[in-house]
Amino acid sequence: MAADVVGYSRLMGTNEVGTLTALKQHRAELIDPCIAEYQGRIVKLTGDGMLVEFPSVVSAVECAAYVQREMRERNVAIPEDRRIEFRIGVNLGDVIVDDDDIFGDGVNVAARLEGVAKPGGVAVSSAVRENVGNKLDLVFEDMGDQELKNIESPVRAFNVVIAQGAAKARGKVEIAD
Repeated sequence: MAADVVGYSRLMGTNEVGTLTALKQHRAELIDPCIAEYQGRIVKLTGDGMLVEFPSVVSAVECAAYVQREMRERNVAIPEDRRIEFRIGVNLGDVIVDDDDIFGDGVNVAARLEGVAKPGGVAVSSAVRENVGNKLDLVFEDMGDQELKNIESPVRAFNVVIAQGAAKARGKVEIAD
């Protein structure tokens, strides 16, 4: 699973301290506990994103959908220009493990799928869609074949439709003025 903050540079340019504080709070209260609950492991952190591996593709999708649902609820009362939203990409594929890091086409596709996800959305590969099947109460919209940067062949992608109100928000975090 690859995740990235939408408009991170803009948010940082507007209010660096407030953005970092809000992002840390979202991680501490929502994201990190959710990853742990689904037995995920944060492999890598970037300034505005993360790479996470899960033992199960179902767990990865369920965690991603939960985070996005919760973030939507947390952002309701926050002005649009201060909202922290994520794009998330999930792929199922082989990886090369080197110490605590992972590499390979499976990782690269997840990162590129994150780039085609809608703000606040989750994009998954066809391999993920097929493996999840009907195991989760989610709808998948076919996005067609996607030409992903530096990926040899087109990747069939699906948007995970995340129903509103299906999750109870744990709190709201606003970027301070």
